[in-house]
Amino acid sequence: MKNSFKNIMVATFVLLSTTINAQIKNSKTETVKIYGNCGMCETKIEKAGTIKKVATVDWNQETQMATLTYDATKTNQDEILKRIALAGYDSDKFLAPDDVYNNLHGCCQYERVAKVPVKAETKTEETTENHNNHGNHTETPKAEVQEVNQLKTVFDNYFIVKDAMISSDGNATSIASKELFIAINNVKMDKLEMDVHMVWMKVLNQIKEDAEHIADTKDIKHQRDHFTTLSKDIYALLKVAKYDVPVYFQYCPMYNDGKGANWLSKENAVKNPYYGSMMLSCGKVTETIK
Repeated sequence: MKNSFKNIMVATFVLLSTTINAQIKNSKTETVKIYGNCGMCETKIEKAGTIKKVATVDWNQETQMATLTYDATKTNQDEILKRIALAGYDSDKFLAPDDVYNNLHGCCQYERVAKVPVKAETKTEETTENHNNHGNHTETPKAEVQEVNQLKTVFDNYFIVKDAMISSDGNATSIASKELFIAINNVKMDKLEMDVHMVWMKVLNQIKEDAEHIADTKDIKHQRDHFTTLSKDIYALLKVAKYDVPVYFQYCPMYNDGKGANWLSKENAVKNPYYGSMMLSCGKVTETIK
């Protein structure tokens, strides 16, 4: 009887694991160490790392080992571990921010040990040292160039989407947003500076969702609805990542039944993407980002 019960439990576990993996396409499974103490830690770690149909996390309190199962075409181990770090839990690759760790419940404050620095920071230091060995050479460190170039492509494609909306061209908007979606997926997070990376992690899922929705339809109204949240998150990124020209944060008070909506432009002159030629100049500049 005891063996039968044990067999049933094993079979149930295997069935559940198979079901979860079946829901995640292109699934890849890895095991990593994540530091924590208790059942509350388990809940927070698994919630932070899990994205429906994209990634799941199963953390063992006794061993402090986590099994990551994820769609390798949509995310990777680093992205999952960084989300968990933002929730307050260290891994052997990424440290949680000190203020987040300090705000954990007392029973959740595990013993912290030294971790390996993020690769982007290490490369910057190495490159800087090499520059020092070459006298007065002032070329920008390679890691910094990679960071700027990655997000510049995202910003550039956002502006192309915005310009297509000004023309009320649903087809052109869809095409431009497909390029934006590609640019978002091509960003290598381990090359981002820590402050930029922190914001990127917070907005990543939403900007991917908005870009995908805009790309998947030619209905300009539906595209504009997603453009409101997309613009909010691009604004948050531009506040921490530098762009090569000033960017103007603009506001239309009429859109969304008078609730208003923002967008970003490289031009000071207002050209409203929410109404196009119907009310092209409706709006104002509320902030200049330099």
